[in-house]
Amino acid sequence: MQAGKASLIRVLGGETVTPPPVWFMRQAGRYLPEYRALRATTSGFVDFCLNPEKAAEATLQPIRRFGFDAAILFSDILMIPLALGQDLTFAAGEGPVLGELPSLEAMRDKAPFAGEALKNVGETVARVKAGLTEATTLIGFCGGPWTVMTYMLNGRKANDRSLIRAFVYDDPTTVLSLIDIVIEASAQYLKVQADQGAQVLKIFESWAEGFPDPYFDLLVTQPHIRLIHRVRELGVTLPIIGFPRGAEARCLDYAQAVTIEAMALGTATPLALGIELQKIRPIQGALDPVVLRSGGAALDAAIDRILEAWGQGPLIFNLGHGIFPDTPIAHVEQALKRIRSS
Repeated sequence: MQAGKASLIRVLGGETVTPPPVWFMRQAGRYLPEYRALRATTSGFVDFCLNPEKAAEATLQPIRRFGFDAAILFSDILMIPLALGQDLTFAAGEGPVLGELPSLEAMRDKAPFAGEALKNVGETVARVKAGLTEATTLIGFCGGPWTVMTYMLNGRKANDRSLIRAFVYDDPTTVLSLIDIVIEASAQYLKVQADQGAQVLKIFESWAEGFPDPYFDLLVTQPHIRLIHRVRELGVTLPIIGFPRGAEARCLDYAQAVTIEAMALGTATPLALGIELQKIRPIQGALDPVVLRSGGAALDAAIDRILEAWGQGPLIFNLGHGIFPDTPIAHVEQALKRIRSS
């Protein structure tokens, strides 16, 4: 046991902790009445993310209510396009809407200064860190390069995977150039978070699924390797969690190739695969957010299955994706009680 270290940090160092540390993706959000009240005081979602006082409050709300073992910065993966000069709004009922893509030259000039452009987020990190005890780990994050650029290239239609992959086939030069730019901007952004008090960093590659060979390696694995290398060049030594969501078939290759400290797993990850991955890296995940919303005996059983399969190794208990906005608070309380009584 590493005395004095938070449980999540111990797991990232390879230790098995019982019960495992737990936090939930999107643990700050619309399922909380205090979040909805705070959100109502802001003029728009981008302004919310860039308001250090309010973003810090949103980050801390679930820690106060539930006592999760980690707080994750309240922000959005699309702060990077904003830092690169692309217009960003969040339309009610539609999600993010991005403006015309700036020239590669203009974005290339801005990328080294992304951290300065997003200094408000750094201030949020500092405020959150000041509000946490040593037992609670502060996680900073960025979007995976591929996921971020899918929004940059395709705006509000980023969910249409066929349109996104068409960019790769039709204009590979632009795609690869843009990935380079996003990598540099993301590294600078992660450095600001680390400098201001983040203790762990996470890469959310939300659109990692569906690639034929060799594109997963080209657009996910290799950019993650380069992003982490650049973060290390900038002097950041924090542990990093990788999350190529939906890429269960590629997880083992990814974990072997990318120098992450832990592998976050999606909902569809077979329990047997998680056991194999745990031999390489600590793992995080992968409760179905649908069963969290449903609650009851099904939720208890799902938690028990994960703990039985993965609880004998280094595990951070989490969801395989984010909490649904209509998830009852009582179900989150039920889940935490079940996990912590293991």
